[in-house]
Amino acid sequence: MTVSKKEKLESILKELDSIVVAYSGGVDSTFLLHTAHSIRRLRVIGVTIRTPYIPSREMSETVEFTTDYGIDHDIIDIPFPEVIRDNPPDRCYLCKKTLFKTLKKYAATNGYAHVIDGSNADDSGVFRPGLKALAELGIRSPLMEAGLTKEEIRSLSKKAGLPTWDKPALACILTRIPYGTTIEDKALRMVEEAEYYMYDQGYPGTRIRIHGDLARIECPFEYFERIMTTGEREQISAALRKIGFRYITLDIEGYRSNDSNTKTD
Repeated sequence: MTVSKKEKLESILKELDSIVVAYSGGVDSTFLLHTAHSIRRLRVIGVTIRTPYIPSREMSETVEFTTDYGIDHDIIDIPFPEVIRDNPPDRCYLCKKTLFKTLKKYAATNGYAHVIDGSNADDSGVFRPGLKALAELGIRSPLMEAGLTKEEIRSLSKKAGLPTWDKPALACILTRIPYGTTIEDKALRMVEEAEYYMYDQGYPGTRIRIHGDLARIECPFEYFERIMTTGEREQISAALRKIGFRYITLDIEGYRSNDSNTKTD
């Protein structure tokens, strides 16, 4: 079944002739870009948009991957979109509209026929307001069209030897901030630093939800015992206070996708 879906993906890509891949460095867009790059006579480039709410480590990883695999890559810098400064409920829609308009303009200027993104088949069954923006702009989602799920993409990525096959799911930093909160650069950097601290300590997939000077740690249940019964609880508290948080809490509901504060993570 997986092989036939991969063949369908390749067939879709071959029909597109020349493409800009919206490349974030995550599991899906990396697999999509690598697959497109492997198709002969397909003109393809990965384009990454750098904004204040994209973690710097993610940017470095996009450059490293494309360099290692000899894939054409470009980075576009844009300022913080003021339309989402107050983190409105339709933030994801507005953000996607802004970013993909930029990618469409890049494609037109540089002679690429299509812009594609890494949305997969699982995304069609959850709350993803950004998909509406993509549809309005005519952005294709070949992984979704081919019916490939996240699990299948990870499996195919592993077979292809891609370093991202087991990379934790990520969402933009804005999803860590409650709706209606004015976005400040300081808060973005605090969340970014805190989450990478947790990742480096062996807690991948952990979210740091920020509420003023309070950090709400949202992580898988299997981390609870380790955090609460070892000296790491004190170490985590000290590290997050050093970053700038005054209060640190562990959310006893654990990590959950589509958190009620964000609806997009």
